[in-house]
Amino acid sequence: MTQPTSTADLILHRGLFTTLARSQPTATAVAIRDGRFLAVGTDKEVMSLAGPMTKVVDLKGRRVLPGLIDNHLHIIRGGLNFNMELRWDGVRSLADAMNMLKRQVAVTPPPQWVRVVGGFSEHQFAEKRLPTIDELNAVAPETPVFLLHLYDRAILNAAALRAVGYTKETPNPPGGEIVHGPDGTPTGLLLAKPNAGILYATLAKGPKLPFDYQLNSTRHFMRELNRLGVTGAIDAGGGFQNYPEDYAVIEKLATAGELTVRLAYNLFTQKPKGEKDDFLRWTAAPRHAPRDGTRARSGGAHPRPEPLAVAAARHL
Repeated sequence: MTQPTSTADLILHRGLFTTLARSQPTATAVAIRDGRFLAVGTDKEVMSLAGPMTKVVDLKGRRVLPGLIDNHLHIIRGGLNFNMELRWDGVRSLADAMNMLKRQVAVTPPPQWVRVVGGFSEHQFAEKRLPTIDELNAVAPETPVFLLHLYDRAILNAAALRAVGYTKETPNPPGGEIVHGPDGTPTGLLLAKPNAGILYATLAKGPKLPFDYQLNSTRHFMRELNRLGVTGAIDAGGGFQNYPEDYAVIEKLATAGELTVRLAYNLFTQKPKGEKDDFLRWTAAPRHAPRDGTRARSGGAHPRPEPLAVAAARHL
């Protein structure tokens, strides 16, 4: 290892690193300065770069892995809503899930909803089933509850049906079904047949957080991704995610140097027969200037069946 002359901001030592360099396939320590590797080598070599302000982490023999890059993630939309969502990831029983729901209902002020947006299936529960609409109504008679199961269905309680305004007269949208009971009243079950547009169109009817709360929510979402090892992502865009309005939060965080996930994002056109206007407007928009560890770069079209337009910016 060639000895650098500056001290490190961070040193990880007494660990296990795989470098993929033939000349030095493994290491026990690394030094980092300004977000870049300053040195990779043995504990003795790297610890010589410690200064009075260096943070030193003893790994105690543990393996260090590179950050994960998720190439299809809805970090922008998810970040705007993360603080409003109840998560059932890894919950082992429906009884526990319903208790969590009941507690969340108790602290959710009107007009906000309780939302469980994916991340679960009936197969994880000991009961091997989803909650019934009657069960949702029992724990939340006045608070709207929206459950999204995969991309195939959503379950709404009676309060949520009232909030979105679905009635006997509401027609089925293209590619979706509002399930009705024998008397024609919506039951609360929405089905993607086969398009999930009805699910996200309904979810989009819920209240949004104020801008400052969206900033906080997005930072919490990124922190959760960091906890799971994700340090980079490509946002896949999607329905009801409009540019530039829904991207303002991520842009503000990038400008402030507060992104903890490196991000590239894609844009979807949202208006049928208005695709050309969107393309022209987006390509005429000013490009983002390099700033504090981020940079902007235009990208190419992505061949997906959805109306994906262009990777408009990449924060690296």
